[in-house]
Amino acid sequence: MTKKTAILFIDLINDFEFQHGPSLLKECYTMLPNILRLKAYANKHNLPIIYINDHYKLWQADLNRIIDQCTNEQNKAFLEQIAPTESDYFLIKPKHSAFHQTALQALLVELNVNHLIISGIAGNICVLFTANDAYMREYKLHVPSDCIASNDVEDNIYALKMMKNVLKADVSPIHKK
Repeated sequence: MTKKTAILFIDLINDFEFQHGPSLLKECYTMLPNILRLKAYANKHNLPIIYINDHYKLWQADLNRIIDQCTNEQNKAFLEQIAPTESDYFLIKPKHSAFHQTALQALLVELNVNHLIISGIAGNICVLFTANDAYMREYKLHVPSDCIASNDVEDNIYALKMMKNVLKADVSPIHKK
């Protein structure tokens, strides 16, 4: 069977208005070129792009309302560049994993996906929990090391190590030097 791949972007639409938000946003700007490369790769190869995001207490999968709710002077340029397009999917999630109480599993079955490329924030929380749930559902995983960010660089490194060693994820970077 041919591998069918989907790209998951976890919590990229974010207000960054919390204790470590400014440092996380700085990491997001650093990984932005790699996120854009990943989006371009997906578009070139007709791979589905699925954004799964916190709902910011709106409890509606209304992309524009969530972007409006999250946009501020610090993150505006980032959000403008990573915003989903009309051909992308957009789901909200109530907790850390993109699978927990969402339609993600049903969508992946509908798309006949068996391989996930997971990107987003925070690598040591929502990305890790999503990767864990994907592994338990027997998806093949790629979590590019240069396409996730965490509040703390060491936590990000540890999360990548866990995903590689425990979840058998490929953590090779998108941007090869």
